[in-house]
Amino acid sequence: MTFHKYQGTGNDFIILDNRQDLFPKKNKSMIASLCDRHFGIGADGFILLENDKNSDFKMVYYNADGNESTMCGNGGRCIVAFAKKLQLFNKKTKFIAVDGIHQAEINDNIISLQMMDVNNVKVFENYIFADTGSPHHIEMVTNLDDFPVVKKARSIINKVYGKEGCNINFVEQVNNHTFKIRTYERGVENETLACGTGATAVAIAMHTILKSIDNKINLSVTGGDLKVCFNENNGAYTNIILSGPAEFVFQGTINITL
Repeated sequence: MTFHKYQGTGNDFIILDNRQDLFPKKNKSMIASLCDRHFGIGADGFILLENDKNSDFKMVYYNADGNESTMCGNGGRCIVAFAKKLQLFNKKTKFIAVDGIHQAEINDNIISLQMMDVNNVKVFENYIFADTGSPHHIEMVTNLDDFPVVKKARSIINKVYGKEGCNINFVEQVNNHTFKIRTYERGVENETLACGTGATAVAIAMHTILKSIDNKINLSVTGGDLKVCFNENNGAYTNIILSGPAEFVFQGTINITL
């Protein structure tokens, strides 16, 4: 089978066209081995593009550990770029993912992806929790560049979230509408260069706790820059749009045992 490698602000994915339903998607070990950076292709996640009767295509997302997972924002933007390459749409598209229908638009290599509405942001003493298609823990810190992300994130997961895990985001404010983020992703079990649902969660969290009153937030991630805009009414966030680059890296072939 032919695979395609895409990346969005350094968040990288293996994507396969599975419209003929040939890939053995219950084979977790195969998916994990393909995502392995030493013995496989290497990726933060694995995505299948499949047929859907009510939209342009279906997105099936797997973490690097081989387990089917919740929504991935950067993966969503990358599969839109891949679908464009397959000529499944012209400029605007609609596709279904695990959390429902998503609208997206492409301009050059910038993909604007509509995310799910968020109606419940939980503010605790030292952190904020928001589910933006995937669960996210958000903490503000100082001196983010030197912060021990992996060590601290694993400690938080062990103490607060247990076996179910959670994505952990550490945030530093740059100005009234710009924030720096470093994210530890569950399923990868390490820091990644970017996280789309994490950037979305951080933007909403910073607006919720009034660190910003803007409805357009710039997020500086390790792999580049993302933007999140939204509408807000009485704590409910709608029309959330995640925008940023999504780029084709390379393609190749893999032997699959059916």
